[in-house]
Amino acid sequence: MIRVGLFGLLGSGNLGNDGSLEAVLRFLRAEHPDARLSAFCGGPDLVSARYGIDATPLHWFGGEYRTASGARAIALKGLGKFVDVWRTAAWVRRQDVVIVPGMGVLEATLPLRPWGFPYSLLLLTLAGRLLGTKVALVSVGANVIGDRATRVIVKTAGRLAAYRSYRDENSRAAMTEMGVDTAADEVYPDLAFALPAPEDERRPGTVGVGVMAFRGGNDERANAEQIYRSYVDGMKGFVHWLVERGRPVRLFTGDQVDAPVVDEILAECGPLVSASSASSLDAIMREMSTVDSVVATRYHNVLCALKVCKPTISVGYAAKNEALMDGMGLGEYCLSARRVVIAQLVERFTSLERRAGELTMTLGERNAAEEQRIKHQFAALSALFPEGVR
Repeated sequence: MIRVGLFGLLGSGNLGNDGSLEAVLRFLRAEHPDARLSAFCGGPDLVSARYGIDATPLHWFGGEYRTASGARAIALKGLGKFVDVWRTAAWVRRQDVVIVPGMGVLEATLPLRPWGFPYSLLLLTLAGRLLGTKVALVSVGANVIGDRATRVIVKTAGRLAAYRSYRDENSRAAMTEMGVDTAADEVYPDLAFALPAPEDERRPGTVGVGVMAFRGGNDERANAEQIYRSYVDGMKGFVHWLVERGRPVRLFTGDQVDAPVVDEILAECGPLVSASSASSLDAIMREMSTVDSVVATRYHNVLCALKVCKPTISVGYAAKNEALMDGMGLGEYCLSARRVVIAQLVERFTSLERRAGELTMTLGERNAAEEQRIKHQFAALSALFPEGVR
């Protein structure tokens, strides 16, 4: 019996991460039903309850991602870094293959500390190399990282992995630029493209708007609140514009940290605005199947909209949004979350709706192609398994 581990910030409130996990679990249960599955993850209770697999906390210290206040918390964080070396190695030793399912594990497009998740990823790939367990980074995202410490840790973790594939060409190019040999690495679609799309249940007139508590990237911490305020005001102004024209609006998020943005828009934009409570990418896609079009910021909100063939505008924060939109034939409908100009967004939205029929057909064709490519990704993943269990 093959032992397969799943690793990452899974079950921690980010729906995109959990969607990538679900896609890999569907593949494993269909193609390798006898595999013994376990997870080393950020939210083990949720992962165990929702997916029915054994799960171990990623960190010994439960307050790892809270800002340390006081000598005791600082000491526990420091101690946790040492304890996690042995915990990670012990878990890796029990696996034949460890899969890191999708996610932006090699990027720092949002605020990130080098001794947080990058350090955990380094422990994983180092343990895999030393203990003979194959670690596979599957359809992951990457970018060129400016912070030196984070860059060194991420680059080293990537180099130590037994297998790497990327969700877009930009990610592979970023790893090459950071000094990783990517000659044998492939580019495949994001794993969420493997999730089944629901039937279209469009309710004419409704617009989906995906919002985010966006505060800039890793190098923009000094201007974080200014960026946040500008973004929220811009998206709120666009929602006002829709409501003034009698258009119902359904708000979407992709992480629990986005709730304050939703609350602010609901409080100020009237009864035509409602909020989704979807807790998975499957649920988001089902709800998005009911809208006419989508304007969204989080990468996996945009992906869900494209997956259900909705004309979509990406108000994005990273090159991955643009790569996704380009690949699906909607590259001209990309705007920046760092400067949301309402008039520009309205103009682009008007064009989007005017071309809705044409764009929907394009998305149907591109989705069919992505589904074929993701099958090749899973075939490559199966090839990593020991002989006799493929």
